[in-house]
Amino acid sequence: MFVLNTWYIAAWTEDVTDKPFPRRICNEAIVFFRDQQSGKIAALADMCCHRGAPLSLGTVVEEGLECGYHGVVHDCSGKCVHIPGQDRIPEKARVRAYPVVEKNEFIWIWMGDPALADESLIVDYPYNDDHANWPHKHGFYHIKAGYMLMVDNLMDLTHLGYVHKSTIGGNPMTHVKAEMDVTRDEKSLKYVRWMINSVPPPTYTKAVDFEGSNVDRWQEFAFSAPSNILQWSGAVKTGTGAREHNRREGGFSLRIFHGLTPETENTCFYFFTPANGYKQDDPKATEVLFDQIAEAFMEDKIFCEGQQARIDERGEAHLVDIVSDATRVQLRRIIKKMFDEEQKSPIPVSAPAARIEIPITAAK
Repeated sequence: MFVLNTWYIAAWTEDVTDKPFPRRICNEAIVFFRDQQSGKIAALADMCCHRGAPLSLGTVVEEGLECGYHGVVHDCSGKCVHIPGQDRIPEKARVRAYPVVEKNEFIWIWMGDPALADESLIVDYPYNDDHANWPHKHGFYHIKAGYMLMVDNLMDLTHLGYVHKSTIGGNPMTHVKAEMDVTRDEKSLKYVRWMINSVPPPTYTKAVDFEGSNVDRWQEFAFSAPSNILQWSGAVKTGTGAREHNRREGGFSLRIFHGLTPETENTCFYFFTPANGYKQDDPKATEVLFDQIAEAFMEDKIFCEGQQARIDERGEAHLVDIVSDATRVQLRRIIKKMFDEEQKSPIPVSAPAARIEIPITAAK
């Protein structure tokens, strides 16, 4: 169930350099490269219009991306602009080009109808550009599970006390009994969880000295359909007005952007950026935070991949929902509605590129 008329994270900006960068998104093979003259990123179908060789096996040249098989060159728009030994280039000799945007240290790609690719629909996340107040590191996992299983995982935090006992979890019943407010609209869902007068989990106490005090802990998660989640979590000493007066300074605070991009039906890419909001001038604190978060997310990876393997074997029609699935059920409905609406207006698909036949004696 791929929603195509949307922006997905394809890579970090530093991933695409002076070499072709291949990636499969929504089960389509794509190659990214930077134009040598402008430095802008282009994304093309990873299949040369001559003999179908992967363009990602080629070389970035001044005119565009040169196929490594016969030297045919495509520019950033996908148009063939050079054929060795042949002056005449067929008008239909091109490959599909995808809209791409660099924003907030991400490379975003639009997989659907290019006429609908509105940059204003990209999630705003200025914290990635604010290294002074939110120093952070980039994280990336290839997950052998469908992206919706990972979205489920992130939007139901009752698992924290069981899966993440040694890091961000804490006591399981603290999460089960958390007070939660949920709001939603057609394409988003947000919840805020409060764990008042709770014991801080290991990751928090490694970062901040709460002097043995319990904490008032919050977790804000904002889901932007179909696959991006913005998180702000933290804790301050109990009784200092975190919830009543929105006083959340002086304790532990982190922000994370979670970006899930479908690779295939049963695999996805997970982009995350843990940002340090409590010891911004301490690079070591940022490193420790990243290590703790990466460890916790590896625990999620193990469970979701195991979950996918069992679903592949036996299906999921017999599975049951419990009370903690409320937000998961709502977000699945949001994604399904987007998918269903998209099916009513089929997305125009670019015609396959005309295959180029290079004559033995090239006509001039």
